[in-house]
Amino acid sequence: MMLAEAGQGGIMTVPKGGFVSFEGGDGSGKSTQALLLVQRLKQSGHRVVHTREPGGCWFSEQLRQLLVSGAPEKINDKTELLLMTAARIEHVRQLIEPALRQGQWVVSDRFLDSTLAYQGFGRGMDRCFLDLLQQWAIGGLVPRLTFLLLLEPEEGLRRSIEKRSSEQVRETRFEQEGIAFQRRVNAGFVTLAKESPSRFRVIDATDSREHIARKVWVAVQEVFSHVE
Repeated sequence: MMLAEAGQGGIMTVPKGGFVSFEGGDGSGKSTQALLLVQRLKQSGHRVVHTREPGGCWFSEQLRQLLVSGAPEKINDKTELLLMTAARIEHVRQLIEPALRQGQWVVSDRFLDSTLAYQGFGRGMDRCFLDLLQQWAIGGLVPRLTFLLLLEPEEGLRRSIEKRSSEQVRETRFEQEGIAFQRRVNAGFVTLAKESPSRFRVIDATDSREHIARKVWVAVQEVFSHVE
């Protein structure tokens, strides 16, 4: 399916966009797969916005520095939730909604489901309250397709520590929460995927990068009929 745009000399067609998110625990490889999908879409002639949460716009990136670095106990759980939500409001308002209105693709490394998994299942915050807060903050905006890269928490932490030592990564606040927290988050993602099977595609993150990328592309083509 194509969108029609008026241009000099008549009507030209441009690709219709879509909203895709990648979720998973630390070390699952979701950031890599998000980048690979962005590259594949661009090669196919689509206009793509590659973004992340928390972050994506100047304001939200400033909040990111507070949220993902430093010691876990440096901010209260309630403060963390509100800062995450504030970052998402501006991310949606300044970047995601304008891009989607223009027919662009948005590929996001984390979105709403991370709040439900980390602050909900991980921190033990009330799910009903979280759902209401997010509905109030961003309305009914959800990705059309969400990939959950599933990996055992122990392996995820091992990968994260390895990456941290090789790339001098400083965004380790959630990693420092320990294995019990990571297990709750992982179980939360699994629950969310079961609740929304039409939106989620669960992929074994222990598979090769190339094989995962092929599965991602096949799923995108299945869900978005205008992708060839």
